[in-house]
Amino acid sequence: MEILNAILLFVVIVCAISVSLTKNLLSALIIFMTQSLVMCIIWILLESPDLAITEAAVGAGVTSLLLFAALKRIQALEDKGDDDGKK
Repeated sequence: MEILNAILLFVVIVCAISVSLTKNLLSALIIFMTQSLVMCIIWILLESPDLAITEAAVGAGVTSLLLFAALKRIQALEDKGDDDGKK
């Protein structure tokens, strides 16, 4: 069990560093969602299901949806094929 805890902690640390170093906003958001889901698993292993549900709902759910909407709103998720090859 200690090995699993160490692996999950390592994944959380790697995700936190990766989010701060990545240039692509969509990749950063996906890494952020991964970190939230791993934290949810950690809360379950710590026998705190109320925090696990909150982390899953808020961290990986609502916050991620709001960030996706913000990226779409600022046109950071534009489709690259909109101009049909014309410039």
